[in-house]
Parts: sequence; C-alpha cells; structure tokens
Amino acid sequence: MPLIVEVPGWRRLELEHLVLDLNGTLALDGALLSGVAQAVEMLGAGLTCHLVTADTFGTAEKLFGPLVRVARIESGGEGEQKKAIVEGLGAGRVAALGNGANDAAMLGAAALGIAVLGPEGAAPQAILAADVVVTGPLEALGLLLHPDRLRATLRR
Repeated sequence: MPLIVEVPGWRRLELEHLVLDLNGTLALDGALLSGVAQAVEMLGAGLTCHLVTADTFGTAEKLFGPLVRVARIESGGEGEQKKAIVEGLGAGRVAALGNGANDAAMLGAAALGIAVLGPEGAAPQAILAADVVVTGPLEALGLLLHPDRLRATLRR
C-alpha cells in the first residue's frame, strides 16, 4: 500500500519506493549512522526500499540485510545511473534521499527528493534539486515516517 501524502497547494504524493544513497547520506566511512537501519526497517513496512551505491566499502548487503534491494552502480555516469533507477521504478511513485552531486538528477526526477546535509555535507547541486533539505538521515527518514512533517514543510 503506497504512502499517500496530500500536500496543500503543492501535490499529492503516492509513494511506493524509497531510493537511498549510501555513503555520505546514510553512512559515514562505510558505517551506517546510528538509528538508520531501524528507521529503514519501519519504512519497509509500507515502501520498497532500494539502496543505490557503488559499494565503495563492499558492505552494502551486510549493512541492511534483507531490508533493502541493493542496486549497484558503476564508476562513471553515476548520476545518470541513479536517475535511471528512479525512472525505472516510476519516478512519480519514488522518494529519494541523497547528498552528493551525483544524487542531484535522482533527487530532481523523484516525486519527492530529500537532500541530506550530514557529516560529509551536501553538494549544492543536490540541495538545489531537492524538494526538502534536512540535517541528517534520521530527519529525512522521519519525514516519511511522520508525513505531517512533510505537509508542514512543503505546503504552499
């Protein structure tokens, strides 16, 4: 069942997928930030969660186990690969989280793009492409766990 969020003056979101960037967004130096796995697990009850990563540290499967579907991307053209994943899922049904310049196209293509300004910072391209900017991954995931927060931020 999709996550439905009616945002007054903006749009109605009917989200079925959550596309997550790993390094810099959910993890720092290859290790998940505290509380992230638990929040993703809660969201997995209603959304299909996808982890897009080059898997620089080779830890993607170990970090989340069966909670996410891992989509590995190749070196070179990472931004377009991430955007293609979002489009392949049906961009109008996707929320995406990212922080890097290579996340900007994915954030812009998704029905809801959330830029995460975490310990590694966030590229200006990601911030400009996003619908919402938050200060960490738990805040980003919390917007989806508590949709009234999205309504409050995005209503026109």
